[in-house]
Amino acid sequence: MLTRRLLPVLIATFVLPAISLAQDAPRLGVAEAPAKSRDVIRVATYNLLNLFDDRDDPALSGDAEDIDDAKPSSQKTAAAEAIRRLDADVIGLQEIESYDALSDFVHEYLGDMGYEHIVSIDVGQERGIEQAVISRFPINEAVVWPHLALGGQHPEMYGNQPNRYAGEPIFCRRSPLRVTFEVPVGHAGATDPYLLTMFVLHHKSGRYNDYWRNAETVRIIKMIKEVEGDDPERNIVILGDFNAQRTAWSVDGYMRAGMNDVFGNERQIDASQTTHESGRCIDYILVNEALSHEVKDNSAFVLGVPVRSEADARRWYETDPPAGYASDHMPVAVDIRPVDR
Repeated sequence: MLTRRLLPVLIATFVLPAISLAQDAPRLGVAEAPAKSRDVIRVATYNLLNLFDDRDDPALSGDAEDIDDAKPSSQKTAAAEAIRRLDADVIGLQEIESYDALSDFVHEYLGDMGYEHIVSIDVGQERGIEQAVISRFPINEAVVWPHLALGGQHPEMYGNQPNRYAGEPIFCRRSPLRVTFEVPVGHAGATDPYLLTMFVLHHKSGRYNDYWRNAETVRIIKMIKEVEGDDPERNIVILGDFNAQRTAWSVDGYMRAGMNDVFGNERQIDASQTTHESGRCIDYILVNEALSHEVKDNSAFVLGVPVRSEADARRWYETDPPAGYASDHMPVAVDIRPVDR
């Protein structure tokens, strides 16, 4: 387990001019973020797709070489525009290279948005990607568990091919990031300091890696129950890229353990709620029972951003993304009233 002392980030005064890159009629999600009322905070998740900088990490080489993966400035501009439209107070992010890469991005592209608190901690993933949080509120705690053992061994086969990890112990691919942030008294009607614990997830990808995602789910549920065991009234949200659809055991397992989808556990997912350019819903925000009472009704949304067509998404490696493209994922958000009920 790793923890980090947290200090607010000094935000640069230089701000890029506002540039509208939103689609008039997005293929997925909603065209514009709903207005945010004064009595709520907005919490979101967004997979930024390889937010790598142009610094060379000498520890990475070969297939994991990072210098070749620097995110184009056009995509950073588009990502910043999506975040501005989102206007979330706290955002859990995935596919972040490092604290430095994220801090540079926030300073250069989001300097006036109030994200004074930044967390991104190395989890030991071989490509260097990790989960992160940017927040307008102070963060009291940040923890990751690099190389978290999940129990069991990788099976012999991966689909109809030999499994490259066969027989090896199973570890969490990308350790979850757990943060606790505090909404101060007086903000959005908070009558007492309002604490919310957030688990930012990025489950293992891959068509035949259900067993791996299932093992991660079991372990993360145990973590959630440990927090609730210490404080039964603790508000908990888990969010991120689950790399699986709602009917998958790895997603449904959270609901069976008492978590609630902010869109509703029985929702019928349509284009407005689809989160990935492939036409799948794989990014979620789930809340525990304590927090569910503070979620504003019908406030959850997926923000539409430019993405490839579904056909081109299947051939992403040979098709150029459209103008205004930031990521293959859409941001997902929900509004929460920061008063314990």
